[in-house]
Amino acid sequence: MALPYMLKHKGFPGRLPGTDFQFVLRRAAKDGATPLKARERFADRRPADRRADQGFVKALWENFGDQPFERGNLDAGRLSWLFGREVVPAEDPFDPASYEAMLVLDIDRARAAFPDVDFDEEEGF
Repeated sequence: MALPYMLKHKGFPGRLPGTDFQFVLRRAAKDGATPLKARERFADRRPADRRADQGFVKALWENFGDQPFERGNLDAGRLSWLFGREVVPAEDPFDPASYEAMLVLDIDRARAAFPDVDFDEEEGF
């Protein structure tokens, strides 16, 4: 049985440097993409988790800027921590269980949530 199609984002970091926080998948799951769902971030999250979210937002900005992007091999768990806030659907209807789903970084919300990320227009994508 062939695996579902999944775009691989070349040049996107595989994980947060020096940690095991995964940013991308190696291959598509035989049962299809894990559905994206908004996960609540609590104020008492571990600092390492917050750094992973910040690093992922920075990588999204550096690779895609404010342009829509295909979900592809981006990790569903990491996306779900941002989904519905900093990362929003870029298409309607939106299929949260598709590797081909289009997403976009909401720059204003990302700036508010992650003030330490440099959202300089000239460095993005």
